Amino acid sequence: MIKEHDSVVLAEDLPSEKLKAGDIGTIVHIHGKDEGYEVEFTTLAGQTLAVVALSPQQVRPISPRDLAHVRELAAA
Repeated sequence: MIKEHDSVVLAEDLPSEKLKAGDIGTIVHIHGKDEGYEVEFTTLAGQTLAVVALSPQQVRPISPRDLAHVRELAAA
């Protein structure tokens, strides 16, 4: 069960937000009974890139076998 302030993994690309599947975000709000989530995505330096409303199918909890990976954002 995903809770507020949990880290989650994006399950699909969101090109309009410049986010890719595998990006890690933080749950900042849960809508209803896990009907949807507001997820904040930040750089490792703490700059917020996006706060996005997502369905449960668009995110998953972090698993013990996940490995963090860094990618650099494309220049605007």
